[in-house]
Amino acid sequence: MLRVSTRAFALCGGLIAVAIAAIYSAPQAVGQTGPGWVTLLDDKTMGDWDHVGEANWRMEDGALVADKLTGKGTAYLVTKKPYKDFQIYAEFWASDDANSGIFLRCADPKKIGPKSCYEANIFDQRKDPSYGTGAVVNFAEVSPMPKAGGKWNTFEITAKGRQITVMLNGKKTVDLHNGMFEEGPFTLQYGAGVIKFRKVAIKPL
Repeated sequence: MLRVSTRAFALCGGLIAVAIAAIYSAPQAVGQTGPGWVTLLDDKTMGDWDHVGEANWRMEDGALVADKLTGKGTAYLVTKKPYKDFQIYAEFWASDDANSGIFLRCADPKKIGPKSCYEANIFDQRKDPSYGTGAVVNFAEVSPMPKAGGKWNTFEITAKGRQITVMLNGKKTVDLHNGMFEEGPFTLQYGAGVIKFRKVAIKPL
Protein backbone atom coordinates (compact mmCIF):
# COMPACT_ATOMS: atom_id res chain seq x y z
CA MET A 1 0.00 0.00 0.00
CA LEU A 2 2.82 2.35 0.91
CA ARG A 3 4.61 1.52 -2.36
CA VAL A 4 1.55 2.48 -4.46
CA SER A 5 1.10 5.74 -2.56
CA THR A 6 4.77 6.62 -3.02
CA ARG A 7 4.58 5.96 -6.75
CA ALA A 8 1.39 8.00 -7.06
CA PHE A 9 3.00 10.87 -5.14
CA ALA A 10 6.11 10.74 -7.35
CA LEU A 11 3.98 10.69 -10.51
CA CYS A 12 1.91 13.63 -9.30
CA GLY A 13 5.06 15.58 -8.42
CA GLY A 14 6.52 14.87 -11.84
CA LEU A 15 3.40 16.11 -13.62
CA ILE A 16 3.42 19.32 -11.58
CA ALA A 17 7.09 19.91 -12.44
CA VAL A 18 6.38 19.40 -16.14
CA ALA A 19 3.44 21.82 -16.00
CA ILE A 20 5.54 24.49 -14.26
CA ALA A 21 8.34 24.06 -16.81
CA ALA A 22 5.86 24.42 -19.67
CA ILE A 23 4.47 27.63 -18.21
CA TYR A 24 7.86 29.25 -17.80
CA SER A 25 9.16 28.13 -21.21
CA ALA A 26 6.16 29.61 -23.08
CA PRO A 27 6.68 33.05 -24.66
CA GLN A 28 5.57 35.74 -22.22
CA ALA A 29 3.94 38.96 -23.41
CA VAL A 30 5.18 42.29 -22.10
CA GLY A 31 1.79 42.63 -20.39
CA GLN A 32 -1.16 43.33 -22.66
CA THR A 33 -3.71 43.53 -19.86
CA GLY A 34 -3.92 45.28 -16.52
CA PRO A 35 -3.57 48.89 -15.38
CA GLY A 36 -2.88 51.33 -18.20
CA TRP A 37 -3.72 48.99 -21.06
CA VAL A 38 -6.47 49.99 -23.50
CA THR A 39 -7.89 47.31 -25.82
CA LEU A 40 -8.61 48.78 -29.26
CA LEU A 41 -9.98 45.58 -30.78
CA ASP A 42 -10.58 42.06 -29.61
CA ASP A 43 -12.17 38.81 -30.80
CA LYS A 44 -15.67 40.32 -30.57
CA THR A 45 -15.35 44.01 -31.42
CA MET A 46 -13.59 45.76 -34.29
CA GLY A 47 -13.26 48.99 -32.34
CA ASP A 48 -13.45 52.56 -33.58
CA TRP A 49 -10.90 53.53 -36.24
CA ASP A 50 -10.54 56.10 -38.98
CA HIS A 51 -10.20 54.63 -42.47
CA VAL A 52 -7.58 55.64 -45.04
CA GLY A 53 -7.96 53.68 -48.26
CA GLU A 54 -10.55 50.96 -48.65
CA ALA A 55 -10.48 47.23 -47.87
CA ASN A 56 -13.14 44.73 -46.86
CA TRP A 57 -12.40 44.90 -43.13
CA ARG A 58 -14.95 42.83 -41.15
CA MET A 59 -15.27 40.66 -38.05
CA GLU A 60 -15.15 36.95 -38.88
CA ASP A 61 -14.61 33.89 -36.67
CA GLY A 62 -13.31 35.90 -33.73
CA ALA A 63 -10.93 38.17 -35.64
CA LEU A 64 -10.82 41.37 -37.68
CA VAL A 65 -10.13 40.25 -41.24
CA ALA A 66 -9.22 41.85 -44.57
CA ASP A 67 -8.47 39.95 -47.77
CA LYS A 68 -9.38 42.36 -50.56
CA LEU A 69 -8.77 45.99 -51.49
CA THR A 70 -11.98 47.75 -52.50
CA GLY A 71 -10.42 51.05 -53.54
CA LYS A 72 -7.20 52.42 -54.99
CA GLY A 73 -3.98 52.03 -53.04
CA THR A 74 -3.25 50.40 -49.70
CA ALA A 75 -5.80 50.49 -46.88
CA TYR A 76 -5.27 51.47 -43.24
CA LEU A 77 -7.18 51.54 -39.99
CA VAL A 78 -5.95 54.60 -38.08
CA THR A 79 -6.31 55.34 -34.37
CA LYS A 80 -8.49 58.30 -33.47
CA LYS A 81 -5.79 59.84 -31.30
CA PRO A 82 -2.01 60.31 -31.50
CA TYR A 83 0.46 58.53 -29.24
CA LYS A 84 3.98 59.51 -28.24
CA ASP A 85 5.46 56.93 -25.86
CA PHE A 86 3.68 53.59 -25.67
CA GLN A 87 3.64 49.81 -25.79
CA ILE A 88 1.55 47.98 -28.38
CA TYR A 89 0.51 44.35 -28.14
CA ALA A 90 -1.03 42.76 -31.25
CA GLU A 91 -2.06 39.22 -32.15
CA PHE A 92 -2.20 38.64 -35.90
CA TRP A 93 -2.48 35.91 -38.51
CA ALA A 94 -1.00 36.45 -41.96
CA SER A 95 -1.13 34.38 -45.13
CA ASP A 96 2.20 33.59 -46.78
CA ASP A 97 1.59 36.33 -49.37
CA ALA A 98 0.25 38.94 -46.94
CA ASN A 99 1.51 42.51 -47.10
CA SER A 100 0.60 44.22 -43.86
CA GLY A 101 2.15 45.94 -40.88
CA ILE A 102 1.73 48.35 -38.01
CA PHE A 103 2.70 51.97 -38.71
CA LEU A 104 3.77 54.05 -35.70
CA ARG A 105 3.87 57.78 -34.92
CA CYS A 106 2.54 58.75 -38.32
CA ALA A 107 3.32 62.40 -39.09
CA ASP A 108 0.19 62.81 -41.26
CA PRO A 109 -2.74 60.47 -40.48
CA LYS A 110 -4.09 60.92 -44.02
CA LYS A 111 -0.81 60.22 -45.81
CA ILE A 112 0.60 57.00 -44.40
CA GLY A 113 3.77 55.28 -45.54
CA PRO A 114 7.25 54.15 -44.47
CA LYS A 115 8.64 57.64 -45.15
CA SER A 116 6.20 59.35 -42.79
CA CYS A 117 5.85 56.68 -40.06
CA TYR A 118 7.83 53.85 -38.52
CA GLU A 119 6.53 50.63 -40.10
CA ALA A 120 6.81 47.36 -38.19
CA ASN A 121 6.47 45.16 -41.25
CA ILE A 122 4.51 41.96 -41.94
CA PHE A 123 5.64 40.91 -45.40
CA ASP A 124 7.21 37.43 -45.78
CA GLN A 125 7.53 37.73 -49.55
CA ARG A 126 9.08 41.20 -49.73
CA LYS A 127 11.63 41.35 -52.57
CA ASP A 128 14.19 42.85 -50.20
CA PRO A 129 13.81 40.59 -47.15
CA SER A 130 16.10 42.79 -45.02
CA TYR A 131 13.07 45.04 -44.50
CA GLY A 132 10.54 42.20 -44.44
CA THR A 133 8.63 40.73 -41.50
CA GLY A 134 9.90 42.00 -38.16
CA ALA A 135 11.87 44.94 -39.59
CA VAL A 136 11.16 48.66 -39.39
CA VAL A 137 11.15 49.63 -43.05
CA ASN A 138 13.91 52.07 -44.08
CA PHE A 139 15.22 52.26 -40.51
CA ALA A 140 16.10 48.84 -39.07
CA GLU A 141 16.84 45.67 -41.01
CA VAL A 142 16.23 42.14 -39.79
CA SER A 143 18.47 39.16 -40.57
CA PRO A 144 17.56 36.41 -40.95
CA MET A 145 13.99 37.45 -41.62
CA PRO A 146 11.46 35.49 -39.53
CA LYS A 147 8.34 34.15 -41.24
CA ALA A 148 4.85 34.92 -39.98
CA GLY A 149 2.77 33.27 -42.71
CA GLY A 150 0.15 30.65 -41.92
CA LYS A 151 0.06 31.01 -38.12
CA TRP A 152 -0.91 33.27 -35.26
CA ASN A 153 1.83 35.63 -34.13
CA THR A 154 2.39 38.36 -31.58
CA PHE A 155 3.93 41.79 -32.03
CA GLU A 156 5.12 43.63 -28.93
CA ILE A 157 6.27 47.11 -29.87
CA THR A 158 7.68 49.71 -27.50
CA ALA A 159 8.32 53.35 -28.41
CA LYS A 160 9.83 55.54 -25.72
CA GLY A 161 11.57 58.71 -26.77
CA ARG A 162 14.09 57.86 -29.47
CA GLN A 163 14.12 54.15 -28.56
CA ILE A 164 11.91 51.75 -30.52
CA THR A 165 11.94 47.98 -30.05
CA VAL A 166 9.98 45.31 -31.88
CA MET A 167 9.47 41.77 -30.63
CA LEU A 168 7.91 39.09 -32.83
CA ASN A 169 6.71 35.99 -31.01
CA GLY A 170 8.79 36.87 -27.97
CA LYS A 171 12.06 37.45 -29.87
CA LYS A 172 13.52 40.91 -30.44
CA THR A 173 13.85 41.76 -34.13
CA VAL A 174 14.50 45.52 -33.91
CA ASP A 175 16.27 47.79 -31.43
CA LEU A 176 16.18 51.21 -33.08
CA HIS A 177 17.44 54.58 -31.82
CA ASN A 178 15.88 57.29 -33.98
CA GLY A 179 13.97 60.51 -33.39
CA MET A 180 12.53 61.34 -36.81
CA PHE A 181 8.90 60.75 -35.77
CA GLU A 182 7.98 61.84 -32.24
CA GLU A 183 4.22 61.47 -32.05
CA GLY A 184 1.21 60.43 -34.10
CA PRO A 185 -1.48 57.80 -34.54
CA PHE A 186 -0.68 54.19 -35.33
CA THR A 187 -2.32 52.12 -38.03
CA LEU A 188 -3.10 48.57 -39.10
CA GLN A 189 -2.32 48.04 -42.78
CA TYR A 190 -3.87 45.89 -45.48
CA GLY A 191 -2.01 45.63 -48.77
CA ALA A 192 -2.36 42.06 -50.07
CA GLY A 193 -3.11 38.46 -49.11
CA VAL A 194 -5.05 37.79 -45.90
CA ILE A 195 -4.47 39.55 -42.60
CA LYS A 196 -6.32 38.94 -39.32
CA PHE A 197 -6.07 40.73 -35.99
CA ARG A 198 -7.77 39.21 -32.95
CA LYS A 199 -6.37 41.58 -30.35
CA VAL A 200 -4.70 44.99 -30.40
CA ALA A 201 -3.99 46.84 -27.16
CA ILE A 202 -1.93 49.91 -26.27
CA LYS A 203 -0.44 51.24 -23.06
CA PRO A 204 0.66 54.89 -23.06
CA LEU A 205 3.93 55.37 -21.17
